[in-house]
Amino acid sequence: MMYTAKRALDLAGSIILLLLLFVPMLLIALVSLCAQGRPVFLRQARYGKDGKVFTILKFRTMRNGTPNVASNRVDAGQITKWGEFLRRTSLDELPQLWNILKGDMSFVGPRPLIVEEKDAHRMRTEHGVYRVRPGITGWAQVNGRDFVGLKKKTQLDVEYIEKASFLFDLKIVWRSVGSVFMQKDIRH
Repeated sequence: MMYTAKRALDLAGSIILLLLLFVPMLLIALVSLCAQGRPVFLRQARYGKDGKVFTILKFRTMRNGTPNVASNRVDAGQITKWGEFLRRTSLDELPQLWNILKGDMSFVGPRPLIVEEKDAHRMRTEHGVYRVRPGITGWAQVNGRDFVGLKKKTQLDVEYIEKASFLFDLKIVWRSVGSVFMQKDIRH
């Protein structure tokens, strides 16, 4: 029942935000095109619910040809100046509203791993993290984000699943907004 209500909120929220943010997202896309060229969007294979692979959509922040690596292992020279701004402000995440609308993601849940993160994928599979949709933000993101190790992130993801509720999601969203404004726990 909770997951049906959560999906309904995700669907309604993503539609409303896509409508409200259409013009700002268009402006970000235009500046991205001028600042770093094509492609404007990053399309990347990620693990989703039940361990199924889906394509995540983000504004591109790295130079063309940069290999797929976890965000906490990206070299500073691989990120463009504009991309650095997008990451610092988390604006690069806005296109994921489309992933929420499609049902690949939720607003809150464990962050989706890139398929190259084999050790993390194995740990998540062992601990049942893929029982829920991945999220734009999650419990691990508001508890250290880029500065939390693999084992701790997995523990936080499991804790999120065990405590899952509407109020817990609201708490995570509230803390996420604060983290974004304070630009907290972001590796530059």
